[in-house]
Amino acid sequence: MSVAFVFPGQGSQAVGMGKALADAFPAARQVFDEVDAALGEPLSKVMWEGPAETLTLTENTQPALLTHSLAVMRVLEMEAGVDLKRDAAFVAGHSLGEYSALAAAGAFALADAARLVRVRGLAMQKAVPVGVGAMAALLGLDFDAAVAAAAEAAQGQICQAANDNGGGQVVVSGDKAAVERAVEIAKQKGARRAMMLTVSAPFHCALMQPAADVMAEALGKVTVRQPAVPLVANVTAQPITDPAEIVRRLIEQVTGTVRWRDSVSNMAGAGVTTFYEVGTGKVLSGLVKRIADGAAGVAIGTPDDIAVFRTGTHAGQRI
Repeated sequence: MSVAFVFPGQGSQAVGMGKALADAFPAARQVFDEVDAALGEPLSKVMWEGPAETLTLTENTQPALLTHSLAVMRVLEMEAGVDLKRDAAFVAGHSLGEYSALAAAGAFALADAARLVRVRGLAMQKAVPVGVGAMAALLGLDFDAAVAAAAEAAQGQICQAANDNGGGQVVVSGDKAAVERAVEIAKQKGARRAMMLTVSAPFHCALMQPAADVMAEALGKVTVRQPAVPLVANVTAQPITDPAEIVRRLIEQVTGTVRWRDSVSNMAGAGVTTFYEVGTGKVLSGLVKRIADGAAGVAIGTPDDIAVFRTGTHAGQRI
């Protein structure tokens, strides 16, 4: 059995996230305290008490998801003896989750990672005025057909594939009118469903270039170490370990396509049979099962999940 640890991105957040974990494990509580200190404000209070509209601000959502993921990882290390270098073939994360993956693998210090994703959230929100951009999910089209629909819809504006999630789910992003055209074109091309998404900005498209510039500057100010295990990068779907390339790919990721389908397929092709989704929700676990035949996607985010992991009953075997 070969294992990968994967980390969720924006959309998985929920009020109460991580509270039971922090109550059950001092090691988890310490992570929340460290992030609160790094940001200079009680993010944990927003995560646990809301209100939801404050948690769903991109500047809060991104560090919140990272914090929960790294709290789970700290508990797995302290309570279940997980050692990524020994136990995992790869780490990967969906969009924001790439920062969680890198921090889990030791490429970033926790405080640096928290501050970076706070900067990232603010920069992505500010890059495009509200109402100018949009995103849409195209369901039931393969990636090439979705890309063709986006290109046809652009008509001189920006419209590109933002996420290739797998299972016939592609998200497009760009100027609002172009994305609306893409929805109609996708329906004509036989999409099972095509719908506009409720998002605060058009992520992962060329409109995000101002945010990419901000991240280039921010990443230039932190220490990036070689991760304990290779990161399968969003924009290439290939494993990387060189710190300079990691920085380059993180900058490209802001405006580039999250190639999640290819990332999972490539890890499965390299022998990964179990994908542990570390943090909030079960989105990636569901996608894994749709992308890689026979692979197990196992979500770990609560004390109960930790208990199941420790017994090895999640997949009939232990790491």
